[in-house]
Amino acid sequence: MVIPKGIKVKKQDDQLIVSRENNIKQTKALHGTIRQLISNMVAGIQKEWVKKLKIIGTGYGASLSGKDLILSLGLSHPITISPSEGIYFEVDKDIISVKGCDLFKVGKIAAEIRNLRLPDAYKGKGIRYENEVIKLKPGKAAKTGEGVEKSVAKS
Repeated sequence: MVIPKGIKVKKQDDQLIVSRENNIKQTKALHGTIRQLISNMVAGIQKEWVKKLKIIGTGYGASLSGKDLILSLGLSHPITISPSEGIYFEVDKDIISVKGCDLFKVGKIAAEIRNLRLPDAYKGKGIRYENEVIKLKPGKAAKTGEGVEKSVAKS
């Protein structure tokens, strides 16, 4: 990790101490950010970071080929994603787990996978985070009220 100018990190006993050289507003902001990034690195070594993605849609799927993730997302070709160093994938039916010790890399790769097929606002199809809730928009018939009138007219 690159430590910005104005921030110092030193090891004292079994702790890393993050300090700043001055009280400039930007240095104060970086002080907290660097401290948290180092904390995330230490936490990632103790317990891996995991981001879970859920694939929703007919014909959409994921599989592993060695370390690579193969996605079929309704396109004319499958998409292959190779993990960067320290990252690996697990696939369980329609759940993709991105795992690794670096929170930044795990989040970045999970976001890149999600951006391949964003959740649709009308049907909800696509790739979303496991706990993400998508509020579906009403369709065209619901806006105009035609769907309601037709069902009333038939009965």
